[in-house]
Amino acid sequence: MDVYGLIGNPVGHSLSPPMHETAYDELGLDARYVTLEPDATDGAAAVEAADTLDFAGLNVTIPFKGDVLDAVEPDDLARRVGAVNTIDFSGAVPTGHNTDVAGVRRSFDRFDVPLAGAESVVVGAGGAARAAAVALVEDGAGVHVANRTVERAEELAADVGGTASGLNALPDAVADADVLVNATSVGMDEDEDVSPVPADALHADLAVLDAVYSPLETRLLREPSAAGATTIDGAWMLLYQGVAAFERWTGADAPVAAMNDALRDRV
Repeated sequence: MDVYGLIGNPVGHSLSPPMHETAYDELGLDARYVTLEPDATDGAAAVEAADTLDFAGLNVTIPFKGDVLDAVEPDDLARRVGAVNTIDFSGAVPTGHNTDVAGVRRSFDRFDVPLAGAESVVVGAGGAARAAAVALVEDGAGVHVANRTVERAEELAADVGGTASGLNALPDAVADADVLVNATSVGMDEDEDVSPVPADALHADLAVLDAVYSPLETRLLREPSAAGATTIDGAWMLLYQGVAAFERWTGADAPVAAMNDALRDRV
């Protein structure tokens, strides 16, 4: 039996186990997916332990995506993003990969949103924002990063060849954009129905991806949808990063529809 897993802290809320185990069942694979919750400082040690225990692969989530870079051999994309969310133990040494970039790219592709030549705005400057910015730039989009702390926005923008501002400049940036990505947690709390972008900046020619997947329909998605924009909820990004990890580990085509059903049944 092949054992895969997820390390993070916390991981009790994770939707990765049902998504991956559904895929194993669909393809008749003898595999299991487990969760591991090491102390916040023990990410690298958890990777070493998983290698010793003959794990076939690991997903990595907060707060360990950056911490495990030194515990694996990261590929060029993971180095560029500065984060590993997928580890493969099939070689002589564990290799680190970033499938969050694929999660962003495949989400836009799913909704037939062209990125080449598009002007995009990424809200946030953390790990999800960095993955989104790299995906957009690699597919030929221009990127503007807006963040509460302007210095962090400027750092990310410099790394990807984009521009940066504080959140106060969002209305003007979004008004001229083709693509908008919210890579912050704003809107995650259903009791606080808020959006990081003013409604009057949204327009029908915009494609909006919100990395938040709980709730599925955030205010940031409701308001542009009402304006006629294309909206993409965060469960698509979660799905496609999992699909990319599954395909890397197994070499098989992922049963995307079944994985999507398993994910959305539990959101």
